[in-house]
Amino acid sequence: MNAPVTLQRLGADAARFVAKEKKLYIDGTWVPAMEGGTIDVIDPATGKAFDRVPEGKAADIDRAVAAARKAFDDGPWANMTPADRGKLVWKLGDLVERHADELAELEALDNGKPVTDARNGDVAFSYELLRYMAGWSTKICGQTIPLSAGAPFHAYTLREPVGVCGQIVPWNFSFMMAVWKVAPALAAGCTIVLKPAEQTPLTALRLAELVEEAGFPAGVFNVVTGYGETAGAALAAHPDVDKVAFTGSTEIGKKILDAAKGNLKKVSLELGGKSPMIVFADADPAVAIPAIAYGIFYNMGQTCTAGTRLYVHKDIADTILTGLKAFAESMSIGVGLDPKTQIGPLVSQEQFDRVSAYVKAGLADGAKLYCGGNRAGTEGYFLEPTILTETTSDMSVVKEEIFGPVLVVATFDDDDIDSVVKEANNSIYGLAGSVFTRDVSRAHKVAKKLKAGTVGVNTHHVIDPALPFGGFNQSGWGREQGYEAILLYTEVKSVGIAL
Repeated sequence: MNAPVTLQRLGADAARFVAKEKKLYIDGTWVPAMEGGTIDVIDPATGKAFDRVPEGKAADIDRAVAAARKAFDDGPWANMTPADRGKLVWKLGDLVERHADELAELEALDNGKPVTDARNGDVAFSYELLRYMAGWSTKICGQTIPLSAGAPFHAYTLREPVGVCGQIVPWNFSFMMAVWKVAPALAAGCTIVLKPAEQTPLTALRLAELVEEAGFPAGVFNVVTGYGETAGAALAAHPDVDKVAFTGSTEIGKKILDAAKGNLKKVSLELGGKSPMIVFADADPAVAIPAIAYGIFYNMGQTCTAGTRLYVHKDIADTILTGLKAFAESMSIGVGLDPKTQIGPLVSQEQFDRVSAYVKAGLADGAKLYCGGNRAGTEGYFLEPTILTETTSDMSVVKEEIFGPVLVVATFDDDDIDSVVKEANNSIYGLAGSVFTRDVSRAHKVAKKLKAGTVGVNTHHVIDPALPFGGFNQSGWGREQGYEAILLYTEVKSVGIAL
C-alpha cells in the first residue's frame, strides 16, 4: 500500500486548477451558484476533502438552459456552417490532448482511478472521439426519396440538430462520459447543459475552460455542478430541454424517464450491467486470464460493462481460477496518482460500504471466498480484488450490479451452447458479454445468442469511437459512439414539393 496521497503529487497545471475558486460556467461566463452553497470534493484515497465546487440548483439550471436555448435559436452557433462547427470540435480535441497529463491527474485525484489508466484510456479515448465526431459535422445528410405512390413531388429529408440537450454523467468515467455525450451533440449542432456527478465534478469544469479556450460561442456549452436530486432532476424535467442523455444506474435512469415525460423530451440512457464472460474448455489460458482480470478489475470494477459473472468449463476451471488469483494478488494497490498503481480506491465511503455488503451477502448465501474480500490499508476506500466461487443464480451477488472489483464464478460441464448462454442471459441487463474459445464457429454462435449490446471474443472491454455502444433490456436506450451517436442528437424532417 502506497503512502497517502497529497496534493504535492500533482503536476503544476493540475495543482493550479485545484487551487482555483470553482464557479459554474453559464453563457460563456463563470458565476457562483445563486444560493451560494458548495459541495466538498473528497479524495477517495484518504476520505478527506481537498476542494469544493458550487452547489447548483434549479435556478442555476434555469439560467443555463436559457443560455443554451438562446445560443441554439438565435446565437452564432445556429448560423455556423457544419465545417466551422467541426473545426471547433477538432480544436477542442487538440486542447484535450495538449492537457492530457493534467486531465488524467485531476481524474485520478477526483475519482481515485490509476493515473496511467486515466491518461492512456479515458483521456486518450476522449480526444480521439472529439476528432472522430468532428468529422461527422460535414456528413450529416438527408435523402432524396422517390415517392412510392408516384405523386408528382420532389421529396427529401433533412437531418437537423435536436436542440438543447441536458447531459448527466456519472462518477466512474466522469471526463470520458462527458466527452461521449458532448462530442456528438456539438458535432450535430446542439447546445448543452452538462451536469457532472457531485462526487467527481472537477474535470467537467476543466473541460469548460478548454471549450472557452477553443472559441465556442457563449451559451453553446454550460456546466452546472450540483446534486442529482436537485440540479440533475431539474435538468431532466426542464420544459425547455429537448433531449436528456444520462449514464448511470438503472434505478436513476427510470427516474430520469419519469422526469422527462412532462414535455416528452427525447431520452437516451446508458445504464447498469451484469456482464457475463463464458470460457469454454478449449480457451487459451494465456489469452483468457489477463482478459478476464481486466474485464472485472479495470477501474476497480466500477465499470458498467465489467465482466462480473464468469462461467467457466469445469475442465479448465482450475487453470483459469489459479491464474486469476495470481493475477489479482499481484496487482499493485495504491493511490491513483502513483503511476505504478493498478487498483485504486473505490470512489466513496458509500460505494465501499455497498460493495463490502455484497461480498458479505454472497458469503452468507453460500459462496466461497477464493481470494481478496478485505479492506486494504487503514484510510481511504480500498478493497482487494475479490473472487467468489460456487455461486448460484439466485444469489444477490449474481443477480444485482455490485459495481466493484468482485468476480462471481460458476462452472458448467458440457459444451451445450444453448444451456450456458441461457444462464448468461438470465439477467435484467444486457450491456456487454464475452466468450473465450478457439472454435471460430462457436464464437460466432455465442456472439449471436448473447443478449448484449457489445460482445467480445477472446477479449472483454470492446470500445472504439467508431463502434456503437449501448445495451439491451434494462441496460438502456440508444447507442453512443459511431454514427449511431449522431442519430441520438438529430431529428429527421420530411419535405415534399409539388411539381
